[in-house]
Amino acid sequence: MRALIAAATGLAVAFAVVLALTALGTPSGGTSPKPLLTTVPAHP
Repeated sequence: MRALIAAATGLAVAFAVVLALTALGTPSGGTSPKPLLTTVPAHP
């Protein structure tokens, strides 16, 4: 019986987390116009 209660509690918590993340939505972000540097620039 304890295992059933623990499983139901875990399922309820997981469902609540998914519901909260869905309610928050996707973050508004953008991409940078500058490309990422993949090499170290040469020193003068």
